[in-house]
Amino acid sequence: MISDIPKHKGEHILLDENHPNGVHQRVYAQMETVKDIYKNPEAYRGKELTHVVDVALRELALEKVRKEKYPHYPSRMASLYVSRTYEEAEQWGDYFAKIGRPTYGIAKIKVNGNTFTGDAYKCFDGSIDEEENIRQAEIYWQNGPNEDGSQPIVEILADGDIEVVEIMKEINANIPE
Repeated sequence: MISDIPKHKGEHILLDENHPNGVHQRVYAQMETVKDIYKNPEAYRGKELTHVVDVALRELALEKVRKEKYPHYPSRMASLYVSRTYEEAEQWGDYFAKIGRPTYGIAKIKVNGNTFTGDAYKCFDGSIDEEENIRQAEIYWQNGPNEDGSQPIVEILADGDIEVVEIMKEINANIPE
């Protein structure tokens, strides 16, 4: 895993419906806007939505589809995003540093919970069209090949009790003072 919060060997991270992640907080901070968009889509037609609203529209559609059709998968709003290999974690760390997201380190973890191996390439910008958001969410959770032949960008969602087994790399890039 790559973390934007310092972690320590032996630390346990609990993620479930009662212990959501930061995505949950950011999404639910946009609920009034999302409700207004779906209630009054014409008022938003042709207007550019902010990134946080795009993400909220996407994540709420993903959560709705997950709950209805794939309840055994971890929620994107109550899971840790992890990598299969150290090399993949380094790639994510490099990407996060490039976009200015704080990154503190790479750790090996032990997951006592559920996982879902998805494709970040299938993450979409939410739109004012709720039906389109649901359609795109279905594609994400079905996790088939990419229609355009693009290689998947592996992202693993893990929930439950997650133990930090080893700190593999300390990163000092973009650490706020």
